[in-house]
Amino acid sequence: MPAAHRPGLRINAGVTIPESELSWRFSRSSGPGGQGVNTADSRAELVWDAARSAALSPHQRERLLTNLSGRLVGGVLTIAASEHREQRRNRDAARERLATVIADALRPPPPARRPTTPSRGAKERRLAAKKHRTDVKQLRRPPRD
Repeated sequence: MPAAHRPGLRINAGVTIPESELSWRFSRSSGPGGQGVNTADSRAELVWDAARSAALSPHQRERLLTNLSGRLVGGVLTIAASEHREQRRNRDAARERLATVIADALRPPPPARRPTTPSRGAKERRLAAKKHRTDVKQLRRPPRD
């Protein structure tokens, strides 16, 4: 489907990034392609300004900026793809990767783990195992006078 006819990049049920917010850069790829690598601009970089995106609610933007703080440069997320020989396939790979990264960053954190204490039986088994290990090592020592 041509880029002009795509409604946007669907992330999940609640978030779709309009095509107007996505920009592309192309360059020569270091990946596969034989002699064509030297002439074709097959590497695709997808750039999205997360900090100014209208597709996100304030809560989603805050979560995204926090979770992707290491990947954002000035609030802008850049995804590069150069694993394919064709620019079109690299564009599709970059779109998929961007959708995955954003979906993972927007996912709510897992519930906090409730701390537990070992049961009485577990404590007794641990102490019995330690005692057994002590006895085994005691038998290896030379006899004392």
